[in-house]
Amino acid sequence: MIAIDLGGKTAFVTGSTRGIGRAIAEALDRAGAKVAIVGRDGATAAEVARAVGERAAGFGCDVTSAAAIEAALAAAEQRLGPIDILVNNAGVTRDNILLRLTEEDWDAVLDANLRAAFHTMRLVLKGMMKRRSGRIVNISSIVGLTGNKGQANYAASKAGLIGLTKSVAKEYASRGVLVNCVAPGFIETDMTRGLPEAARAALLEGIALGRLGRPDDVADAVLFLASDLASYITGQTLVVDGGMVI
Repeated sequence: MIAIDLGGKTAFVTGSTRGIGRAIAEALDRAGAKVAIVGRDGATAAEVARAVGERAAGFGCDVTSAAAIEAALAAAEQRLGPIDILVNNAGVTRDNILLRLTEEDWDAVLDANLRAAFHTMRLVLKGMMKRRSGRIVNISSIVGLTGNKGQANYAASKAGLIGLTKSVAKEYASRGVLVNCVAPGFIETDMTRGLPEAARAALLEGIALGRLGRPDDVADAVLFLASDLASYITGQTLVVDGGMVI
């Protein structure tokens, strides 16, 4: 097994108080990074940070607010140091077929899943450019590649994240900033654990490996892209779906 050493690096991970985001934060911490645990509720983020490790710190942040993102990033840099690794993981769903989607449903999902990444990336890029070093990993979804019934807003936000990633990767590669996406398939989370057995069985039939993914599967992909092992990779989307989309 290849050991990844991120000692001395600082990571800022949105939506990291549970699920995939928490697994990413824990993986980065195990690799030696100082990790900003970022969630909507500051008390929960602080509690999770204490559980993750001594190098972690928790910060409350509503990612739909540009001012809140700026404040959280400033607090994280003051506490942990300049951000070397940004992981945009926070996201929401408000599912419905298109004719039943409200403007509120559309805006809420695009604000949390896409606009928030735009704000965080703009805020960390100046420092990364000055240091001529930085890694940004955006968590998209296979739905952003394939679309999905009842998820037009979510699919649009995740597809937009892929396009944003490619564009920013082209703009800042010459400054040493690498920008990539991870697109998970169906991952074992609170949401998927609540699926009826018949729906779960049908889902598994479409996955070549025959199982749902684990949060650690996504975290390992992020850890790879944040490390020196991926020093010649930018603008790419790494699909972690067990062979669901081949």
